[in-house]
Amino acid sequence: MPRPRHDSEVLPAKQRLENSFWSLLQDEDFTKITVTEVVRDAQVNRNSFYYHFSGLPELADSAIMHEVERTPDLGWTHDGTDPIMGWRHYVTYVLADPEQRQRIERLSMLTGQHGCTDLTDSLHDFMLLNLMSLADLDMQTATTKQRLIVDFLVSGMIGILRNWPQLADTLTPQDLMDDDMAILMVGLNLSLTNDTAMPYWDTVFTMGEVPGRSR
Repeated sequence: MPRPRHDSEVLPAKQRLENSFWSLLQDEDFTKITVTEVVRDAQVNRNSFYYHFSGLPELADSAIMHEVERTPDLGWTHDGTDPIMGWRHYVTYVLADPEQRQRIERLSMLTGQHGCTDLTDSLHDFMLLNLMSLADLDMQTATTKQRLIVDFLVSGMIGILRNWPQLADTLTPQDLMDDDMAILMVGLNLSLTNDTAMPYWDTVFTMGEVPGRSR
């Protein structure tokens, strides 16, 4: 008889199946993972699997979507917080919080040796939709500038995920807090909001000052 899973008594079957997807992807190519392996690892029966998902691609999409949705909101883009300080608090939280580190590590597997083009494409699409939602944008009404910025940010985040195995043990909050990185990220994110970017850039380029920088 299989040894009971520690989480099987508290997690619903769908969540256990998604957790098993991530667990198996650590050691096996997605194209070689089978439904039999997933249900065995999750300790659910095949009927339960097919109640929730039509197949492995739908399981993968669901697991990816839920991890992407765990991305914290850049609240400082619309609550009046100083943008540079908001960015620095955000970076500190994301890199220090265990659940956020797990989210990054899971998403990085999609672009790694056991991932595939379909998984990366799914990641791109869900990240794009999630960023649009966090920025309160609609694909139908977003300007060309906003769509370009969103696509630029998503492509950059996927690039970071692709390199995460090498960055995970060396990247520090300070690496992302220097003026160059902060100005870039704050400027791009504020540019998505239409009405708050120009005052920020005017301060940087006209007055030669970085908002929020300690002098």
